[in-house]
Amino acid sequence: MKTTRKGLREGELEKDTYDRLACSECGETLKTRNDPEEVFSVRTCPDCGTEWKELG
Repeated sequence: MKTTRKGLREGELEKDTYDRLACSECGETLKTRNDPEEVFSVRTCPDCGTEWKELG
């Protein structure tokens, strides 16, 4: 699982006009899953199911 920063650099993610992260492939805004046991949040595309880590 890649980080959201790496996804932005590689063109897998993009920011919309409101600076929300969106999947470049689907165009959908990412959903957030936050596990209290982990240091990072998991960002998931609702259409294709691809996941990225979001640190801090």
